[in-house]
Amino acid sequence: MSDQKTIDATERCLARISEAAVKLGELAEAIAPEEPWPDIRGFGNWLRHDYDDVTHEPIWKIIQENLPSLRKSCLAAITELDRRAASDAN
Repeated sequence: MSDQKTIDATERCLARISEAAVKLGELAEAIAPEEPWPDIRGFGNWLRHDYDDVTHEPIWKIIQENLPSLRKSCLAAITELDRRAASDAN
């Protein structure tokens, strides 16, 4: 948390995840219903619009508590979508 470049890069990556969730729309809930998609989408807005109030603690909490689950859900969804595409191709 003492390296500003790392903090900025982390915030940028989280904003990108949030924007991807926005672009997925309802598909996100369909492929990974266990994830808090409204919160994920809203996080990007918090970073963009309330940047004066952004603190390190919530970001660190998201990294520690939420990203592992989100990564697992997304990898499982990708596997399932790949399986469906392969099945449709046959």
